[in-house]
Order: sequence, then structure tokens, then C-alpha cells
Amino acid sequence: MTPRTGHWLDDELRPLVWATVLSGFFLVLGWALEHGAPGLSAWSAVAYAAAYVSGGYLRVKDGLAALRRGSLNIDMLMVMGAMGAAALGRWGEGAVLIFLFALSNALEEFVSGRTRRAIEALMTLRPEEVLVRQEDGAERLVPLEQVQPGDLVVVRPGERVGIDGVVVEGRSAIDQAPITGESVPVAKEAGSPVYAGSLNTTGSLLVRVTKPAGESTLARVIRLVEQAHEHKARAQRAVDWIDRYYTLIVVAVALLTWTLPPLVAGWAWSDSFYLAMQLLVVMSPCALVIATPAALLSGIAAGARQGILFKGGVHLEQAGDIKVVAFDKTGTLTEGRPRLTSLCPAEGVAETELLRLAASAELRSGHPVGRAIVAAARRQLEELPEPEQVEEQPGLGVTARVEGRLVQVGSRRLWEGARAETSLRWLLAQAERLEEQGETAVLVLAEGKPLGVLGVADQIRPQARAVIAALRAQGVERIVMLTGDNERVAAAVAAEAGVDEYQAGLLPADKLEAIAALERQYGPVAMVGDGINDAPALARASLGVAMGGAGNDAALESADVVLMADDFSRLPEVFQLGRRARRVVWQNLAFATGVIMVLVTTSLLGNLTLPLAVVGHEGSTVLVALNGIRLLFGGVRRRLPVPVAGVEQARGV
Repeated sequence: MTPRTGHWLDDELRPLVWATVLSGFFLVLGWALEHGAPGLSAWSAVAYAAAYVSGGYLRVKDGLAALRRGSLNIDMLMVMGAMGAAALGRWGEGAVLIFLFALSNALEEFVSGRTRRAIEALMTLRPEEVLVRQEDGAERLVPLEQVQPGDLVVVRPGERVGIDGVVVEGRSAIDQAPITGESVPVAKEAGSPVYAGSLNTTGSLLVRVTKPAGESTLARVIRLVEQAHEHKARAQRAVDWIDRYYTLIVVAVALLTWTLPPLVAGWAWSDSFYLAMQLLVVMSPCALVIATPAALLSGIAAGARQGILFKGGVHLEQAGDIKVVAFDKTGTLTEGRPRLTSLCPAEGVAETELLRLAASAELRSGHPVGRAIVAAARRQLEELPEPEQVEEQPGLGVTARVEGRLVQVGSRRLWEGARAETSLRWLLAQAERLEEQGETAVLVLAEGKPLGVLGVADQIRPQARAVIAALRAQGVERIVMLTGDNERVAAAVAAEAGVDEYQAGLLPADKLEAIAALERQYGPVAMVGDGINDAPALARASLGVAMGGAGNDAALESADVVLMADDFSRLPEVFQLGRRARRVVWQNLAFATGVIMVLVTTSLLGNLTLPLAVVGHEGSTVLVALNGIRLLFGGVRRRLPVPVAGVEQARGV
């Protein structure tokens, strides 16, 4: 997709502006000839005809294209109204109709163009070329599309990062606000991820490319936002029906208004025809049709600019109707960086042996608890043996062969059925003791014999209680925590976070049942997680919200809404923006419907002329479009403050 010019007068808007300007010029010229130059008044019809052609050409073209597809659109209604006025000899009134309709279309395109340009501006964040360091140490500029994973790219101060990658050398602060919405540059050093579209502010960096340019986080966000326009909200689907079938009703009403009064009540044909043309104009659903997309597309663009990615208008609309918010615990309510806190080896087992075998079995695990065990082992041990025949049981644990021994690592639920075995009693007792201290207990066995228990603890996010309070203030009726962790740990986290209820010991399938039960009892449920271990729950909920989407392919794919930064304080903005969008949509629909009813009533009472009908109709369309774009300008309120103790952790420094 080629980016359009950044100028406000882009390729779509330019012909509409010229049509409006020319139509207005010929309208004024015709009025001047008709009223200001009696000797030239005959030429006024020529000027008005020129106003018809210049202002109506594009509308006739679009209308005929719709007719060839088998539908009658609003453009043809307006053209028919103007031609009807000309048939009555009221060329000036028809020219006013054409000019105002052209002006309205230009303003609508300008409004929708602001939304489109806000999204397309993301495309300008990628440089055309990047500086690649060759194997011989030489550096040369290479087109972005030719850069491959594994290449080394030099990013100097003040330059945009063109690719997703990992820092190999250097230290700097990166402004990644266009991707994650973070307002403060984030410190980067060797091992830190960087994303295409972010800005290097201070030092030089050497970055190893991890993805082709077309698969970068920025490229995927652009594609997802473009696809979001195709996912229509319920209100938009209703409006599409109006645009397709209501126009036929309008034409039928106009025909009946023209023919019945002369036949039944003895009206003059010219009077009934004039009234029919008025109704054709005032009943046209222009404002109704633009009411929904003007608000939803503005809301999607406003969210994207602040690191909140809605995958469609239907999801933005759904966010405004959520009754229950369900949280995953690990990595969502908690920081997702659990640390190994306890080592309890069985008799005759060394702590290093317990840790080495457990970490080796968890070496390929993506679960935060497994990663915590591996991280602790890497700090204490020189190397870890590679596991074989790894089998992960979601919600329970992992089994692997390490140095020929069958090692089992998991929660005590994996062995609860074997509680009666003497060899496991000590192990289970130690697990209960750790859980009473608020730690997650991880049991380790080798060839069926107990090796010991590991204790892992995670910290609750510093903003958790404030976020939950903000959700309640927005009208969320129930806040629930769903976790696979044990009852004791879940109770401690739930009490600290302030949720209304919690459900512990849930397997992935149990979470789906819990969400279904909450929906039956309360209504629409939003599930909030990291998009990795809880993808089924995100897909099952009325609205799936994933955090930390930058660099997280699973989150981008599985959720309906993605918070690009792992910033918990942004969560209330998702529902706030959804509620604002729903409010604006219904304001627009109510206003558009009300204006149509008032104009129709006034026309039937004989108190409205065609020019005033046009002004009322087109004016309401413009007001509806401007009301919708308020979401783009207004955005969302500021984030909740991050407690001082959590600032560095929240920024990932």
C-alpha cells in the first residue's frame, strides 16, 4: 500500500473539493445573472446547468455504478431531487441542492480522511533504507525490503528503527510511543528488543534483525488496523441495510406523494411533484449512513495512536457493553516475572541437583513459572542439559527425559490421586506449607521418586488495585480472577488486588466454562490475559484483551483488543473508549433520525422550501460526521499514575 501525501488535500479529497468549488462558483454566477443583470438573466440557466454538471458529475458516476450492481444509493436520490427541481423550472433551487450535497461529501471525506491519515501515518515511521553492517565490517545502505533475519543493522541517534530485532551492542533510550503508546523513552542495552517505527534518541545501537520488514510488529499492526475496517459493528450492519433498502422506500414514498394527491385530492401536479422532491431530499439517510462509521473508525484510530489496537468496529462497540471483566492471574494481575524463592530438596538430594533437573525439564517451557526456574538455574549453574521427549500438560506441568531419567515437574494436582503413597506424603506436605506462605509450589520427581519442592512467588502489579477501582467506577458490575494456581495463592492475590471473586485451580477448559457461566449470569464478559497461555479463554469471551502485544505474535492473533505495551494502567481506557464510541454512535443515530422526522413533518405541513430542506439535510450530515470525529481529537483520558516503586518495572528497564 502506497502512503498518500501528508497534505490535508489528498487524492480522495481533491476532486471533491474541486467539484464543490466549481459548483459554488457557477451557482453564484447564475444567481448574479438572474437577479443582478436583467439583460443576461437568460444565461442564468446555463450557469446553473454548469453547477449541476460540475457538482453532480461524481455523484452521477457513483450512482450509476451502484445501479449496475443492483442497488439504488443516496447519490441517485440527490441527483433525482435536483433534476426534479430543474423539471419544474427551479434551476436555482436544484443548483443549491447539488452544491450543498457536493460540499457535504467533501466535508465527509475530509472527516473520514482524518481518521484514515491517522492510521496511514504509521506507514511513514519506517525508513526506506537501513544501514547494514557486512561481515567484513563495512557498512552500506540497503533497501528495507532486502534486509533478512540475522542481518546486523546500525541505528544512529535520531534515526527511526526500520526492523524488529534485538540489541547486540550499545546503549540508548528508544521512543517507542507509536508502537506501545509509552510516553517516556525506554532504556535499551544488549539483549533488549526493539521495534520497527520507534525512534532512537541518544546512543548508537547495533541490532540483529529477527523478522523480515513485512512481518515486523509495525507492519502487522498496520495490516490488522486496515482489516479492522472490514469487521462491521452491529449498528453498522443495520445502517448498511438502511442504505440498501431504505432508499427504495424513499423513492416509493416520493412517487406516491407525486401521484396520489392530484388523483385523490385534486392537487396541481406541479405542487405534488415539488413536495415529492422535498421528501426525496429530506428522507435521504445520508446522516444515518455516516453516523456509525464516523464514530467507530475515529475510535479505532484514536486507540491505535495510543497503543490500543482494536481489530474492528464490532470489538470497539462490544467494549462499551462489558458487564464483567475476568483476569488471568500470572502475567496480568501480577507482573508475570515470578522468582524462585524456596528450594526444599528431599533427603539425600542436593539443592543444585534438584534445581538442575527441574530447570532442564522446563528449559523449553513458555510458562512464567518455568521461566523463573530456568532463570534461577542459569544464575547458579554453569550449564543445563538439554531435555528430550518433552511433553507439556497445560495447567499441570511438564514431563521430560533429562540425562536418560524421566523427570516430572508440576503442581501438586498432577499427583493428588497418589496422595496415599508414602513416598509422596512428605512432598505434598512441603507443597502445602509453601502455598500457605503465598508461594506457588512446584513438585519435582525423577523416575517416580521425589526430588523436592520449589517455591515460586510473583508480585502483584502496583497499579492493580487502582485499575480495578477505575473499572468499577466505569460501571463494570463484576470483576473476577481466573487462575490455574492453587486456592491459597489465589486467595492472597485476590485479596490484595480487590477483585469481587476468584476461581482457583482451573485448567484451560475450566476457564472456558467459567466464562460461559459468568456470561449467563451477568452478560458480556471481557477476558484479560497475555495472549499466550490463555488464548482459548480470550477467544471464548465476548471481548478478548491481550497485554504486551509488541513482539508478542500470539497476542496479536488471539485477542480482539491488544494493548501494545505491557502497561496495566491502560486497561480502563479500552472500556472508556468503547463506552464513548457507543455513546457517540447513538447520539448520531438519534440526531439523524430526529432531523429526518422534523424535516418530513415540516415539509408535509407546507412550511419548508427545497433550499431549506437541503440545508437541513446536509447540515445534519456534516454535524454527525464532526460529532464522530470528536473521538479522534479527544482520545482517551490520561493513564492511572504508576506508583514510584513500580516505575522502572513498568517500563521494563
